[in-house]
Amino acid sequence: MKTPPLTVAITGMNALPDNPGPGLGVARCLKEAYGEAVRIVGLGYDALDPGLYLGQYCDRAYLLAYPLNGTEVLLERLAEIHALERIDVLIPCLDAELPLMIGLADTLAGLGVKTFLPSAGQFERRAKASLPALAQAAGVTYPEVKALASAQFFRDCEQDGWTYPLVVKGVFYDAKIAANAAQAEAAFGDIAAEWGLPVLAQRFVAGEEYNLAGVGDGQGRLLGEVMMKKRAVTSKGKAWAGVATADESLAGLARQLVAELQWKGPLEVEVMRDAKGNYQLIEINPRFPAWIYLSHGVGRNLPALLLELALGRPAPAMAAPRPGTMFIRHALETIVPMSLFQTLIMQGQCAPEPAQARPSTEIRHPIKEAL
Repeated sequence: MKTPPLTVAITGMNALPDNPGPGLGVARCLKEAYGEAVRIVGLGYDALDPGLYLGQYCDRAYLLAYPLNGTEVLLERLAEIHALERIDVLIPCLDAELPLMIGLADTLAGLGVKTFLPSAGQFERRAKASLPALAQAAGVTYPEVKALASAQFFRDCEQDGWTYPLVVKGVFYDAKIAANAAQAEAAFGDIAAEWGLPVLAQRFVAGEEYNLAGVGDGQGRLLGEVMMKKRAVTSKGKAWAGVATADESLAGLARQLVAELQWKGPLEVEVMRDAKGNYQLIEINPRFPAWIYLSHGVGRNLPALLLELALGRPAPAMAAPRPGTMFIRHALETIVPMSLFQTLIMQGQCAPEPAQARPSTEIRHPIKEAL
């Protein structure tokens, strides 16, 4: 008798060109690793999230209410979807939803939905405003940061030893480099309007940006680390191209942080390598990055590793990553029948057409026909 496929629900199926979500990369990794042995249920917050319509990666799609609607609304919706799909594992991929998902982890486990997530305390310790204390405890260098409730700081900060440029950041997302007070105040207003207060000011570190993705086992160990250097970025500083690297100094820094946090689940460590070759911590993101498909490309499929851990299985042996492997992101049009789009809007769910089942469109070539 054939074993039924695992059903894995994944959020973050958006693909904004300047700030793509990780969900589609996670789905691609799992499809590469498991093939037909896994079903992907894509969860999105917007009917325009393109990953929800890609049948080769998403077997079923559902809309969720935005996190600001609260835990009860989210639980009710997830329970509805679970009743229809019998979800085995849920992998949240967006920062803003994670506090709610973490709070629901035990309840979801009672329903039969497994997760592999940090505790609320771990999540808070790696938050941007808390990073200085965490870095000090872990013995990691970190540029000074201030949490701000108003833009007045930027007018007087040079008197307190802060120099421009500096970085203005949102608590969840977004970061802008400001060359002067006017730019800093404008950035403060934009970020506060979109993500709320506080807004963070961070000392600027000149250098090259490196990122590390991995999985914490919840007992202080970092598993499967994959490192990359950004080669091209979007307007929001997100990687558009990158190359895999291998650096024991960076891996050691990440291990110190994971050990201090006793981190459980996926994470991304962002650092700057300064002119002296030293790494300074910039952020710890509590989920897989959008570039996570590179982990499959270098032979360390991290979403597959996470799935095994969530299922209670031993961590599989991982091959050494292949440094020098590049990724280059690209934009493609996804062809979606209007009826499918309307179904998702009206019913909150749809079944994407498998890629091979879509009818081909005959294209005439008038120049060839004339020859």
